[in-house]
Amino acid sequence: MREEFVVKRDEITRLPTHPGVFFAADILPALGRRTIGEIARLLGISRQTLYRVMAGETAVSPDMAVRLGKLCGNGPELWINMQSRYDVWEARQRLGKQIDKIPTLTGV
Repeated sequence: MREEFVVKRDEITRLPTHPGVFFAADILPALGRRTIGEIARLLGISRQTLYRVMAGETAVSPDMAVRLGKLCGNGPELWINMQSRYDVWEARQRLGKQIDKIPTLTGV
């Protein structure tokens, strides 16, 4: 019988991978010998925009998620969910002490 593991997202201590960095490290090499310019052209964006996303400097917007999802054939949800996890982790780190002071109301 397989053991089941439950991920407690509020206990994750490692920064999730930015979706643009994931694209650059894992997806782009699998696309073959295509240039950044060619990929940007296929996405309908500038090379500079693509570079900023791949460097993790710019968030993957819903528009970019739709573009990446179409290009990769895996839909926008993967990209927007990765960005959401990244953003929430950063917010928790930034707001840590303030969040600890907010009570959790039950019965709402």
